[in-house]
Amino acid sequence: MALALSGGGDSVALLHLAADWARARGRPLLALTVDHGLNPDSARWTAEAAEAARAAGADWRGLTWDGDKPATGLTAAARAARHRLIGEAAREAGARVILMAHTADDAAEADWMRARGATLGRVREWSPSPAWPEGRGLMLLRPLLDERRATLRHWLNGRGLSWIEDPANADPRFGRSRARQALANGALADGVLAGGAEAPTDPTVQVGRGGPLFASEAGLVRAGRDIGGRALAAALVSAGGGEAPPRGERLARLIARLRAGEDFTAVLCGARVAAEGDEILIMREAGELARRPIAPLRLIPGVEAVWDGRFVFTAADPGWRVVAARGRLAGLSPLGRAWLNRLPPGARGAAPVLLRDGGLAPVLADTSVERRGLVAERLRLALDETTHEDDLNPATDGVTPRKLLFSWPDHSRPADPRGRRPTEDPYEPA
Repeated sequence: MALALSGGGDSVALLHLAADWARARGRPLLALTVDHGLNPDSARWTAEAAEAARAAGADWRGLTWDGDKPATGLTAAARAARHRLIGEAAREAGARVILMAHTADDAAEADWMRARGATLGRVREWSPSPAWPEGRGLMLLRPLLDERRATLRHWLNGRGLSWIEDPANADPRFGRSRARQALANGALADGVLAGGAEAPTDPTVQVGRGGPLFASEAGLVRAGRDIGGRALAAALVSAGGGEAPPRGERLARLIARLRAGEDFTAVLCGARVAAEGDEILIMREAGELARRPIAPLRLIPGVEAVWDGRFVFTAADPGWRVVAARGRLAGLSPLGRAWLNRLPPGARGAAPVLLRDGGLAPVLADTSVERRGLVAERLRLALDETTHEDDLNPATDGVTPRKLLFSWPDHSRPADPRGRRPTEDPYEPA
């Protein structure tokens, strides 16, 4: 397991709790500390975090957020960078779960901020990493969400342990600090915020109440019109390959049109929603690849590379690039076009194709390049289809277990050189 270690009281408490647990089970624990470079003392804090990790018996690695920092939205940018860096390091180390030290106070502060217009997501105990694609296949576990910040510090004091106090936590320029100050004199119990205001309810619908989802290896998602808000948001961001889920009025308007029974096509989060009859089909919008072109992805032999947030490729030989099929459909072989034509017309241009250095025409597949779809895997994680780390897909061996929501045969894959086609999927709807 990996553990995000800032050196603050909450993360130091989690470090020692997790180290005790890991030691008793012979389990390796890797602490990861991100130096954002935003405070003159950050290098010293990083060194203290390293010392604390090693004293607890954990491995440790320091990570640095390099480059220019934004003039606005610094807190959100730092949070995103932290998740990316930790996700990359955790995957490299072979970890599947990242421990995060969020507490009941953090959850209350996020609720306070969200009630005042912030777009923070709700803090959950078990959720997929928000970094994409760096955090693919990784889950976040927050085992301290029922604990108070003061309780943890009292526990640390009892063990003679110290921690870092970041002055930014008291800086009113930051929304998190204002929330902390606003809640400082109140009590948090049973989901009620200070001042007696009820915590905002989650507007999304729990998985399973909106009908089943069907996801294909080609990155298409089918659902019924009664799909819940949470599941629809997850399907859109997964099929679109991006990071930010839809929020607020745009998602609400889309749901209202579905409930009204209207047949329509709309684009949201880089995904196309085609509603016809009782079903909706969600796919990557090929037009987005024309408006925001993706540079060709050059494959390095033996190294996984993610294309458009939806597919991961691993090449055995050098000289391969991945590009969008849009504008290259006519260059495919008759067999390649025949297979691609089995996809809905709107999905064909957004499919990936391969270009070989020195080659004249694109190809859908090659025996030296492995391709795996990420949409179904990402949906399964986002919709709580995993309840334990053993449910996670292997991150390094390239094999996807049959634990998807549902799926149907992927007709986008061409036959192999001997003309053999993919086997029928046993979960194909009748």
